[in-house]
Amino acid sequence: MSEDTKPLPSPHFGEPYLLTPGPLTTSYEVKQAMLRDWGSWDDDFRAMTREMRSRLLALIGSNSSAYDCIPIQGSGSYCVEAMLGTFVPKDGKVLVLSNGAYGLRAAQTMEYLGRAFTLIDKGDYLPPRGDEVAKALADDPAITHVLCIHCETSSGILNPVEEIAEATHAAGRKLLIDSMSAFGAVELDAGELDYVAMVSSANKCIEGVPGFGFVIAKTDELTAAKGNCHSLSLDVHAQWATMEKTGQWRFTPPTHVVAAFIEALKTHEVEGGVEGRGARYTRNRDVMVAGMRELGFETLLADRWLSPIIVTFFCPSDPKFDFSQFYDLMKDRGFIIYPGKLTVVDSFRVGCIGRMDEYVMRRVVEAARQALNDLGVSSAAPPAAALEERKKLAA
Repeated sequence: MSEDTKPLPSPHFGEPYLLTPGPLTTSYEVKQAMLRDWGSWDDDFRAMTREMRSRLLALIGSNSSAYDCIPIQGSGSYCVEAMLGTFVPKDGKVLVLSNGAYGLRAAQTMEYLGRAFTLIDKGDYLPPRGDEVAKALADDPAITHVLCIHCETSSGILNPVEEIAEATHAAGRKLLIDSMSAFGAVELDAGELDYVAMVSSANKCIEGVPGFGFVIAKTDELTAAKGNCHSLSLDVHAQWATMEKTGQWRFTPPTHVVAAFIEALKTHEVEGGVEGRGARYTRNRDVMVAGMRELGFETLLADRWLSPIIVTFFCPSDPKFDFSQFYDLMKDRGFIIYPGKLTVVDSFRVGCIGRMDEYVMRRVVEAARQALNDLGVSSAAPPAAALEERKKLAA
């Protein structure tokens, strides 16, 4: 077995692998980095914050000098709200592109903010396309910004951000990207896409632990955003201004999480950056999907839309299949999978990200086979109606 293909070392001690889109399975080194206490005002921690911001900017490809990175305490949804509340003026209007729970959550966030928006909702199966964006922008000149979900993890779909960016810029509007679950494994080149801002989280493709997210935004847009935000704690401009002046976070930072994240960023670099990380996740997906299909499972999405982040499968139609029991049987074998989050059909999800490789994914498939046997399920095929719905919507 070559050095390139040997399995990753096991990162935990009897813990199940987390086959989720974050939190996810982390390395021993990431866990170990949290064993020291840090002073939030200390020069050492301020140096860590500078290093983290610099390393993240290095991941956005060309034109990174026009951008800056601002960490925000809290979960990914905090960061999405911070981005919307900071970069969309109070008299602005957002075209929200939705094909799952996270696009709908962004629309709900706009409602809470009390700011104008319009919604393109493609349901669970299909991506928003560039021509749809172009038409919506032509029909409504009041729209100032477009919000795109890079990877919609409720279905596992990887949205066509390039054509969405092209349509947005052709209409003279500004692009915001929620790359919560894709950044670090799927290229998001700032020079090519020219987004105003994007957001992601520590506990996704960089393989850190939960506790903060980050906004990467154009510095001129940051300057112009002063006074926009509805919130004290979620004001990206204010966080940026304070960090630029003092090197400190405005409010208590998640010090241990930052230390772990820097360790994760170092591992990410060693693996080959975005390209290397994405290649491993893609191989994880391909091995797992092929094995699950051999068992009779069907993916929700056509191959062209499958992300390397998480894959949604239809639940089998066999009356002996019970997801709760299937979940428990998978957990007993060392794998925590994810319930479905669709509105139309019963489903479940299997994540491809985290500190695991194709050898782990083959064990996932074997665990699924054994779980089906334990349940007495003779076929993992989904209901015919589910396949018919997929075919109809994909036509």
